[in-house]
Amino acid sequence: MEHAQHIWIDEADCRLEDFRRLVERHARLADYPMASAVHSNVLAYQGGDIRRAAADLEWRKALMAEWVRALTEGPGILLFRDAFPDLAVVDAATERFFAMIEEQRAGAGNAGDHFAKPGANDRIWNALEKLCLRDPRLFARYYGNAAVALVSEAWLGPGYQVTSQINVVNPGGEAQQPHRDYHMGFQTAQTLARFPAHAHRLSPTLTLQGAVAHCEMPVETGPTLYLPYSQSYELGYLAWRRPDFIEYFSRHRIQLPLHKGDAVFFNPALFHAAGNNRTSDVRRIANLLQVSSAYGRAMESVDRTRMSAALYPVLLAMRAAGDLDTDECANAVAACAEGYSFPTNLDRDPPLYGLAPETQAQLMLKALSEQWSAGQFNEALEKQAWRRLA
Repeated sequence: MEHAQHIWIDEADCRLEDFRRLVERHARLADYPMASAVHSNVLAYQGGDIRRAAADLEWRKALMAEWVRALTEGPGILLFRDAFPDLAVVDAATERFFAMIEEQRAGAGNAGDHFAKPGANDRIWNALEKLCLRDPRLFARYYGNAAVALVSEAWLGPGYQVTSQINVVNPGGEAQQPHRDYHMGFQTAQTLARFPAHAHRLSPTLTLQGAVAHCEMPVETGPTLYLPYSQSYELGYLAWRRPDFIEYFSRHRIQLPLHKGDAVFFNPALFHAAGNNRTSDVRRIANLLQVSSAYGRAMESVDRTRMSAALYPVLLAMRAAGDLDTDECANAVAACAEGYSFPTNLDRDPPLYGLAPETQAQLMLKALSEQWSAGQFNEALEKQAWRRLA
């Protein structure tokens, strides 16, 4: 019975005093030598420094290691200033996203929101696929981003899966309730109590949360509220709905003003919530990135075969013209194509060249390297998709 208490946890085990001991700490810049500043316990990094580090293997590994420490034992949140240096790309994506929202509004559906009243915000589900199919050239420029790729690999390793949802907090939009995110953040306390403690520790390592600012976000527009270090509380998936924890969050949370092109990435177990938009005229728009481990499955069902067929000829032309380099192409492929071999039909798709069959991303990169025509690639893509069917 004594051992069982360490394996099975429930809401009754939550203690605010234990939580406070973990979150009432202060991040020191000296402990994170590659950061440029600390703002309200949030570690800030400059986009130019990130892009330079990405091109140097030694510095790349050092920066990724520092981020892993920050996301686990540190504050749990990273601020990237100037993550997207070409604001014309951000603006072009914003135009596309607002057009999608207008189409949604013209329809009968309601996109809804997880942690706010329906209709308070505008949301585009599966914005990743929608942007890729509407404008693959813009998709390539947007997701060729070094900062997104580097932090995703740092937390999740290779083969990660990108999904994206657009969230617009409209003027007068109310704040969300504080919460944790996917996977366990979407479960009830009763369901969570059936998962052993080690699964609670595992869940945050399967996903990375991110947000890209698509407009200027002073505090009055309602940028996201965070509670640094809250990801370190093991019972947090059970605790975040409790009134005492909600009240503590409301008194101690921090809020980061952001500039267009900035990005924030955080451990999904960090307590967070969208803030109140107190303006009368600013539609606060952010691209919420949810990047999943190859060893887990993403929230959304995404037609990556269709996306890959749309993106491939554009990448081929952009690389030939020198518009994207090899690394930027690979970053865009990682956001678009399936990076994991399973599940598949092993009768038709056996692991001929290793322990696992070729992934869609590997096929796409090989085709780009060998300069296949779009017709050649599409034929191989369709055959691969057929092989994976049951």
